[in-house]
Parts: sequence; structure tokens; C-alpha cells
Amino acid sequence: MTKELDCRGMDCPAPVLHVRDALAQEASTDISVLVDNEAARQNVSRFLEHQSYQVKSEVLGDLFRIVGRRGEGTSSFTPAPALPAALQSGPGAKKIMVLITSTHMGHGDDALGDMLMFNFIKTLKEMGSDLWCVAFVNSGVSFTAEGSEAVPFLQELAGNGVQILACGACLAYFHILDKMQVGEVTNMLDIVTGMKRADSVVTV
Repeated sequence: MTKELDCRGMDCPAPVLHVRDALAQEASTDISVLVDNEAARQNVSRFLEHQSYQVKSEVLGDLFRIVGRRGEGTSSFTPAPALPAALQSGPGAKKIMVLITSTHMGHGDDALGDMLMFNFIKTLKEMGSDLWCVAFVNSGVSFTAEGSEAVPFLQELAGNGVQILACGACLAYFHILDKMQVGEVTNMLDIVTGMKRADSVVTV
């Protein structure tokens, strides 16, 4: 029997949390989730994939239906939220997470702040292998989108194994979800869980 969930009108990360809680009560082999925005579609799909579901989605006018199917005999539901693969670093590795919350650094002159933040992103590679994840929220997500001069530097970090995450609800709010050039669309559940797993979190 297919478990059906209606997650329309829910803000991030509520759709993922709703799916997680429903599966915790009853880990169905088939699940159908209705959402009303692209960010929720991506986040719910990725969460189900991490729970060993084969996922397909379809467009229903302004809505999206995500259908997950898990074969008999696969592992049961994992209560803890599954992190993106790159966030599951091996034991003993130091993990620094950087959370970028704006397009500018500090308070005062915004033009100066924009320059400082861009230079900060360019210099992140100096953290070396300790840099584990860079997560973007609010207007900071624009650094991951088409037209940002920061994209090549973030692509270099991603090529070196650093996880780049951008809040899906924020990308959608600024109408740049389809312009993302680097990293992975994520939600607040992943970001909070990543902060818990990190050895240290730097917020700018």
C-alpha cells in the first residue's frame, strides 16, 4: 500500500521533516509526496534517495508528485537525517563548516562588505583539507548562481572535495533556483545536521 503525503504550502524544511516523521511511524515500501515548489521537490527526492528509495517525480500543473519505491529486503528507515554523501566524512577527519549568510561581510558600507565577502570566498581554499563544507543561506546563495564571479572559486573547492550547499528555499525566493551553477540544493535540516557534525562552524 502506498503512503500518500500532502506537503503543499509547507516551507523548508517542513516537507522533508513531514516525510521523515511519516516514515519513522511506518517505513512503507511505496510513498507518494505532493509538493508545490521545486526546492521541496529536490529536497524530498534527495531525502528519499538517501533512505534507499528509487525516486521519480512528475509535474502536475503547478504541483510536483514525488514517488518513491523501495524493494523488499532493503535496509529499514534511518531515524537520523541522512546527510549528503560528501558530508559523511570518515572518522578522524577534522571538519570545518563555513556558513555564508549574506552577499557582504560586516556592517557599514555594503560595497566594501561585498568586496570583503568575495575575497573571503576566494581565500577559503587556504583552510586546506580541514574545510569540509560551505553552506549558503539568504542572499548568500547568489554566490552559487549564474553571473557570480565566485562560481569558479567554488567550483575549485568542490573539485577538491569540499561540499557546497545552497538553501533551496532561498534560491527559490530570489528566483535563481534554475540558475545554480555549483553545489547541491539543500534544506535547513541538512544544514543544522551538518553543523552538529562539524568540529567547528564559522558564520559570516
